[in-house]
Amino acid sequence: LFRSLFLSDQYRALVEPYETRLGKLIAGGRIAYDFVRPGWQGFEAWLATASDAPFSAPIQPLDDFNIIYSSGTTGLPKGILHSHALRSQLPARFPAFDYGPDTVSIVSTPLYSNTTLVALLATVGVGGTSVLMRKSDVVKFLELSQAERATHAMLVPVQYQRILAHPDFDKYDLGSFKAKLSTSAPLRAHIKADAVKRWPGRLIEIYGLTEGGGSCMLEANLHPTKLHTVGLPGFGVELRILDEQGMELPQGAVGEIAGRAEMMMKGYYKQDDKTRELFWHDKDGRLFFKSGDMGKLDEDGFLVLLDRKKDMIISGGFNVYAADIEVLLLKHPDVIDVAVIGVPSDQWGESPMALCVHREGAAITEDEVREWANGQLSKTQRLVAVEFRDSLPRSTIGKIMKRELRAPYWEGRAAKI
Repeated sequence: LFRSLFLSDQYRALVEPYETRLGKLIAGGRIAYDFVRPGWQGFEAWLATASDAPFSAPIQPLDDFNIIYSSGTTGLPKGILHSHALRSQLPARFPAFDYGPDTVSIVSTPLYSNTTLVALLATVGVGGTSVLMRKSDVVKFLELSQAERATHAMLVPVQYQRILAHPDFDKYDLGSFKAKLSTSAPLRAHIKADAVKRWPGRLIEIYGLTEGGGSCMLEANLHPTKLHTVGLPGFGVELRILDEQGMELPQGAVGEIAGRAEMMMKGYYKQDDKTRELFWHDKDGRLFFKSGDMGKLDEDGFLVLLDRKKDMIISGGFNVYAADIEVLLLKHPDVIDVAVIGVPSDQWGESPMALCVHREGAAITEDEVREWANGQLSKTQRLVAVEFRDSLPRSTIGKIMKRELRAPYWEGRAAKI
């Protein structure tokens, strides 16, 4: 293996303790972007020595391309190993989203995220232009989109929420957009509706795992009555809904989502046992990946996503899906963000509790929100409490960290975190 390490000053403190464990690097293989240190060469100096002559490298379809680490929202991150065959499909598929040589894509999420790489590799693969932002910033995103005449952006739900909520959003000229894509977490139906109404171009939500397998796509502009779903299975994708015993469930029933497609990872890096836990085989022996997500297929084949399996609340023996309660709470005019978690209950085992962010200046109380919601929820869904928070913890890619939210309530118990 020919290893090199590219590092910015921002991440030196994280990487330096592990340098000796990285294995042997090639001569001159420590490249510093923005700092000076003995044994390292500057990025520009390294680049200047590179030849621009064409060269060929023997690459096989199943050769390793990258390792992407999972977000760790339900446990320790796992290294997801992708092949060249998987990544080579992106430039072939993204023209369906109007990607081409004239594409100008704004990149505002971290480069180590699969969310980012999917769109970045597709843009480069079709000969388009990627405009990289140092970090996500609503005003700078809007300014860049207008100045660069952006045609595309891959964003996560919290970015859509913040961009559309900015008071000057409608003042920017975003008419050059052909398509916006959303992934990494479910995009709330009311935010989809707002984006379709106010932001030019197609809005496409993509549901899927970094591991590959089952994926769905929702063309929000074309399906205004399906905004509560994540769309139809993607090209060549087969989905199954499984019960606790791994048996297939009929259309309309709620269970764990499993899927198969051409785009599936090679496995978790050096974790064969974790890889096998993902497997499910149908009666013909074909391999599917279990998603860990709960959902159902509606009467038209659209996937309704409910919860992570580990986030499902079991109260008095009934399965309670936080997503159903969250959808209701977001209809309250003074609630702008919410996470519903299960907290310990001596009577029911666990009960749902809502952590809400209220609109600035709202005079509503926690008890008033709880009573408003419980008046519309079924008995098993009723909230034991509502707590207001200034904000909800999110991963770098915008996923709410429910494991972190649950932890204090389960401390000292057989913790469900």
